[in-house]
Amino acid sequence: MSTTDSADILHDRKAWLDRAKTLSEALPFMRQFNDETLVIKFGGHAMESDDLARLFARDVVLLKQVGINPVVVHGGGPQIDAMLKRLNIQTPRVDGLRYTDEATVEVVEMILAGKINKQIVSAINEAGGFAVGLSGKDGHLIRARKLRRTKKDPDSNIEKVLDLGFVGEPAEINPHILNQFKTSDTIPVIAPVGMGGAGETYNINADTAAGAIAGATNAKRLLMLTDVAGVLDKSGNLIPEMTAAQVHAYIADGTISGGMIPKVETCLDAVNQGVDGAVILDGRVPHAILLELFTPHGVGTLIKAG
Repeated sequence: MSTTDSADILHDRKAWLDRAKTLSEALPFMRQFNDETLVIKFGGHAMESDDLARLFARDVVLLKQVGINPVVVHGGGPQIDAMLKRLNIQTPRVDGLRYTDEATVEVVEMILAGKINKQIVSAINEAGGFAVGLSGKDGHLIRARKLRRTKKDPDSNIEKVLDLGFVGEPAEINPHILNQFKTSDTIPVIAPVGMGGAGETYNINADTAAGAIAGATNAKRLLMLTDVAGVLDKSGNLIPEMTAAQVHAYIADGTISGGMIPKVETCLDAVNQGVDGAVILDGRVPHAILLELFTPHGVGTLIKAG
């Protein structure tokens, strides 16, 4: 045997040992989440990248394989915008927010509950899992109500109600259908489309839908995949863990601002409903979910009660 062959064998053996060590170190974390429900909001760059989407699908299958119950809730804003542009459907703005009329909500349902949902289902199934696509309209999963936003007139100080059309929010989550999947091999993949009291269709923000589903299913974790590392302090460093009180303080002093505010508020709502912890993490990082769940320090910002 040549010196080169011996070096290659030693290198391979070290690589195998490193893998075995990684699996062994993950065992306590796997036990911690065994038989627990994890609600994962899938969106952003992680969903738009084919490579990251494939890794995500494999990781979700792995979670199910080791005895964890993953529930996937996905977004699809860029894909909806692209289809609206292709169909030449104009979407007016109300104080900077998109107004969703009947034509637009039909496209939203087609893209979310159709194209995107089935792409994710197919990816999970190709990775060896058994995924089933749902929307909030299936099994009365998400009963929705019209989302109402208000704006205060700076001159009169009067609150004005903004009508956003068929944009909704969860009014009630029926976890029964999801609880049936928990004891099976099935991985539910949910499009955030809900039904109103009169049978009308509502487009629901995916973060909001995921938070509500996490609360209703008594999830151990809500994992929010984003395009940022997590919540950052004023120096740009990741804040690894926060209590609810700290979240409010960071919002008050401007550390948490802009688009991060509704995300942390969704996490707080989930925690207030009994979710053990909610995590904002970077979906652009390969295997971000596994790194968060199965390593000592995680890779995102964990928000807990307190």
